[in-house]
Amino acid sequence: MPIVQKTKKRGKLTLPSTPFNCRIKLYLIMGAALRVLWNGYDYLVLYLGLFWLGLLCLAWTLIALIIYPLLSERRGRVLGRHVIMIAFRLYLASLSASRRFSFDLEGLDVLRDEPSLILAPNHPSLLDAVMVISRLPNVACVLKADLMNNIFLGAGSRLARYIRNEPVRGMVRLATHDFDYGSHLLLFPEGTRTISSPVNPFKGSIGLIARQAQVPVQTILIETDTRYLSKGWPLFRKPPMPIHYRVRLGRRFDPPQHTQRFMTELENYFAHELVPGSAFYPAHSLQNSLLQQADRTQELISRSPP
Repeated sequence: MPIVQKTKKRGKLTLPSTPFNCRIKLYLIMGAALRVLWNGYDYLVLYLGLFWLGLLCLAWTLIALIIYPLLSERRGRVLGRHVIMIAFRLYLASLSASRRFSFDLEGLDVLRDEPSLILAPNHPSLLDAVMVISRLPNVACVLKADLMNNIFLGAGSRLARYIRNEPVRGMVRLATHDFDYGSHLLLFPEGTRTISSPVNPFKGSIGLIARQAQVPVQTILIETDTRYLSKGWPLFRKPPMPIHYRVRLGRRFDPPQHTQRFMTELENYFAHELVPGSAFYPAHSLQNSLLQQADRTQELISRSPP
């Protein structure tokens, strides 16, 4: 009996009702149902994660508003930065528990006891600052001015003595002063999320601060296999999942003597270390994925009935 035959009425190709073909139909139905369930689970993880982060930030905002005038600048700085670190770590742990996100951030832990540094990561997504801050207890972050007044981030940022990026002279002065407390300064050299591969043209502010404060610059390389929350990505748009992030330490630059020369060297370093596209597709990941897919295909072929 042929495996595939035409129906008399409509001339469509169908599978005759043999036990083997019935099993194929069942597997197809189960596969489709499983894909629907996984897709629904992905949306649940994504939206609950965003809701959870918003809830954490809003809850801390209300507390920070109350205690801000009651604490000294030093105590507010210490408490604010520790709470933000814990909140971000809790958020990332929740995403990791879903098995739809993975974060390889252990490389940052060696910086915890380091003296003052400027942390200079590339910037593929909105999660970059969350990942870095979640591992380090004394990070001053340079924020856009409008974020300092944001309902979710403003009060907590002000308590932690985060630094506005405008005006530039004020930013340099406040950042230099913050190093007196042994802090790490998180500053993205690109100034905004990456839109051109491998990195955007760098802003000169990181060179100004490093030269003024005579503080080393520690580069951080962030790699991911997704464009989720990259520049222009809608907040509620679901990406292909699971999602993986890896953060590793790069070269540490000595305090510069010539700002422009330093910025050129720093940008060239990132451009060579992150080959085109590698911020979104880590080296060899696509090749390994294709090899694994070929192995699975061969395995399925070998298991299929004759």
